[in-house]
Amino acid sequence: MIAIDPGAADAVSAAAERLRLAMISPDATLDLLLSDALSYGHSDGKVEGKTDLVTHLLSGRYQFVTIDISDQSVALNDGVAVVRHTLEADTNDAGQPGHVKLKVLGIWQQEGEHWKMLARQAVRLPAP
Repeated sequence: MIAIDPGAADAVSAAAERLRLAMISPDATLDLLLSDALSYGHSDGKVEGKTDLVTHLLSGRYQFVTIDISDQSVALNDGVAVVRHTLEADTNDAGQPGHVKLKVLGIWQQEGEHWKMLARQAVRLPAP
């Protein structure tokens, strides 16, 4: 069993917040926050790796105008963090304005001194 730093949940939450900001204003920070082994599952079932996701964010194919996170929880076990939250966002993917509300499961893994997203799966919530 690997010892978990008592501040690890805070470190994971901080990394998740940095990723939220980097999704709105994509830059090199994405490389620091996403594992090379990333499996990123969209709410429509599409799954991408790190290279495709970063390319699509940097090119504007995926564009988040706003991202609001609520109901976040972080559970830690042996150097892995399970992060769950509700994500509500305004988007402008490929010039098409939109709005999404999702439940998201993220798996974060400590790689060296950094927490990186290893996997993510989103499920679209029904409109009220």
